[in-house]
Amino acid sequence: MLIRLLRTYLRPYRKPISLLVLLQLLQTCATLYLPTLNAHIIDNGVVKGDTGYIVSFGGVMIAVSLAQVVCNIGAVYFGARTASALGRDVRGAVFDRVQSFSAREVGQFGAPSLITRTTNDVQQIQMLALMTFTLMVSAPIMCVGGIVLALGLDVPLSGVLVAVVPTLGVCVTLIVRRLRPLFRSMQVRLDTVNRVLREQITGNRVIRAFVRDEYEQQRFRKANADLTDMSLKTGNLLALMFPVVMTTVNLSSIAVVWFGAHRIDSGGMQIGDLTAFLSYLMQIVMSVMMATFMFMMVPRAEVCAERVQEVLDTSSSVVPPSAPVTELRRHGHLEIRAGGFRYPGAEEPVLKGIDLVARPGETTAVIGSTGSGKSTLLGLVPRLFDATEGEVLVDGVPVAEVEPALLARTVGLVPQKPYLFAGTVATNLRYGNPEATDAELWQALEVAQARDFVSKLENGLDSPIAQGGTNVSGGQRQRLAIARTLVQRPEIYLFDDSFSALDYATDAALREALGRETAEATVVIVAQRVATIRDADRIIVLDEGRVVGVGSHQELMADNETYREIVLSQLTEAEAA
Repeated sequence: MLIRLLRTYLRPYRKPISLLVLLQLLQTCATLYLPTLNAHIIDNGVVKGDTGYIVSFGGVMIAVSLAQVVCNIGAVYFGARTASALGRDVRGAVFDRVQSFSAREVGQFGAPSLITRTTNDVQQIQMLALMTFTLMVSAPIMCVGGIVLALGLDVPLSGVLVAVVPTLGVCVTLIVRRLRPLFRSMQVRLDTVNRVLREQITGNRVIRAFVRDEYEQQRFRKANADLTDMSLKTGNLLALMFPVVMTTVNLSSIAVVWFGAHRIDSGGMQIGDLTAFLSYLMQIVMSVMMATFMFMMVPRAEVCAERVQEVLDTSSSVVPPSAPVTELRRHGHLEIRAGGFRYPGAEEPVLKGIDLVARPGETTAVIGSTGSGKSTLLGLVPRLFDATEGEVLVDGVPVAEVEPALLARTVGLVPQKPYLFAGTVATNLRYGNPEATDAELWQALEVAQARDFVSKLENGLDSPIAQGGTNVSGGQRQRLAIARTLVQRPEIYLFDDSFSALDYATDAALREALGRETAEATVVIVAQRVATIRDADRIIVLDEGRVVGVGSHQELMADNETYREIVLSQLTEAEAA
């Protein structure tokens, strides 16, 4: 999976990678040539006392060293740029894929896991690419070149390499095989820490209200301890690798000096050759150590690549149309025919056999007990998820065939939990219509009964809004969300219990102003309050995902027991009449 991901996203950077490999080849060849030059200086210059030879070959060594430095700088430069570009491209691809997900796929992965995959997991892949470009490309060249040059210096002494290199390879392989499952467990525990922390930050008020600070601290401590334990297991295994490598290196150096001394004593080898052989041995071992360092990163990067690729390979259940309809009659006629929705693997559908017609100039209300499928019903219209049965049509065209941008302009949804983005009041209101003027923003705020509190803010429309709108009250957040949809001026307005945080006076004033503003549009309101929807042209009663009644308030009070129970749970008989 890691190779597949790297091959896909490194393909556009073949030229800088080729140049990088060439520079690494040149700098590695220069590194390998230096011990040979040093051996010549010792044997032909130092031993014989030839100063001129030392100076001339010393100049060559300086030139080779400068070439090595320049090539190394160039290789690191191109490697860092290419690795950064890889991280950018993979993050962008994951973000684009997540943006295409419906609520079903987001729920399947979970927001904390998606955040971890987009940030930490991609970072691990990027680091592996950087280390590969800067270390791993030169390691095999140095290892093979060092072995060849060592054999050229003294074949009998090279028998030490026959024992050293396989021993290092076996030790590294055994350790790496145990690392991979540990890294996977560590990433899962990192997801858990992110999830718990996110819940505690988001639900801080609830935690304080129920005085559950100690319980939440224990939850976080447990998640944190699990991650720490797994990190320690991984760290202990990683810590074992360097002592093994260094012990092998030191033992091999002792063996080379021991046997090399005997070779020199017998006249089969010169001192300069032994010095060069030791240098080549260190270069061979260093290349193995570089490979070891890479192998330490590979298991974690493989796990991260699998997690990233899992997101990239997941297709949204809401598929864009292949031949989209780019123009509607713009009348705002909404119809659902025998609509149904079932979550994957669920025993029972959330919605079944839904028939609904909402016309321009009319207000259609949906009411029902908690869990009856009201919000799910509204979510089918803007394609937050697609109906698994039946059809949803806007102006006679199935929503699955409408161009997404056109559908977004036609249908405006005020969700049950209004969300505001970090920025200002103005940037949030212009979210659906970037070209809206200040006058249009104030008009939308006027209708949404939000003008008073926005005008009292120090900077008015330019007043800051925190992420999620946490620096304004729930009622203010709802009114700003309503104003944001009004600025968009769609043909169909969907209000998903969007008045629940308002007091009755503000609710009444807002509905009256909305009535004038949306007089020619199609309005669908989901509400729990009977007072909010009793004047609707048509009321649809849902119960356990089915339509059990359609009519006006008076008609349903007369002949629909479900609706009557809902009304009388909130109003007296006299108020209901």
